[in-house]
Amino acid sequence: MNAIHLQETSGIDALSHEEVPRPEPEQNELVIRAHAAGVNPLDWLICRGVLPHLRDTELPWIPGWDVSGVVEAVGSGVSEFAPGDAVCGMARLPGGGGAYAEYITVTADEITAKPSSLSHLEAAGMPMAGQTAFHALYEAGNLSQGQDVLVHAAAGGVGHMAVQFAANTGAHVIGTASGRNEAFLRDIGVDEFVNYRKEQFEDEVNDVDLVVDTVGGDVLERSVKITRPGGIVVTLPEPPSEAGIERYREEYGVEVRFLISYSNQIQQHCNRSSSMPNRESSSQESPTHIHCPKYRMHLRGVPTGMCVGSLPSILLAKTMTNRSPI
Repeated sequence: MNAIHLQETSGIDALSHEEVPRPEPEQNELVIRAHAAGVNPLDWLICRGVLPHLRDTELPWIPGWDVSGVVEAVGSGVSEFAPGDAVCGMARLPGGGGAYAEYITVTADEITAKPSSLSHLEAAGMPMAGQTAFHALYEAGNLSQGQDVLVHAAAGGVGHMAVQFAANTGAHVIGTASGRNEAFLRDIGVDEFVNYRKEQFEDEVNDVDLVVDTVGGDVLERSVKITRPGGIVVTLPEPPSEAGIERYREEYGVEVRFLISYSNQIQQHCNRSSSMPNRESSSQESPTHIHCPKYRMHLRGVPTGMCVGSLPSILLAKTMTNRSPI
């Protein structure tokens, strides 16, 4: 089969197009014929030698975790899926990978049925960013219907997922982004829009129940000040100090929670880098013929600040079914 191999951790130029044996499923595995693969910050960081412990094998190695495709074969212990089923999900992390190829093996709990409302390209861009937004809203943020939710960088990878989850839950959604994204964000569920280039969000918003902070820096403290007593701010980029968390609790009655995942290590590395890509999102179709230059182009253009971790597959798919992520 065709695959993209990482030959050495010297950067994305070390990716090469190779012919490799097609994987065979173990007892509890499926083989997916990939129609599309998501590209995330983790992929190009791995290419640069960052976080090597997230790989499960020595080089050469096939990158990629997010995938959407069709089940080709199943192991004897798999009963949830059958050949021909359209599925999407994220290969095990740490370890796994392998999405930048014609075929990939995954376990049944790493995938879900692809919502019919999504193309394979859309579905492949969902898992990493989507599960991060899910965890931030529902596990760390205790989101419930009728709450006021502020999502920072709402047009970003995690942000635009959080907007849709919150809207589908019945929350009143406020999003910050640049003005060019207003129409897009209102279309996917934002009720109030704040153009951060022209307005200070704290002058426009007050007494929200939940904030999803994907920006960090002074945005965290500014967000605490406009959160109602008893509300929650979930911050992703870097952990606040224990003293800071206690001060927010005592002065404002606001709970600040840091979403712990591998992505925090990724974000901290991104914050130290002087040459980071700046596009908001990207995914690349991977049918039978895969060409390295296309992957290199997209690897140079992926966003910073996305998170990785376990995918709550069934809940994620159910929440996303009625609203396209892009």
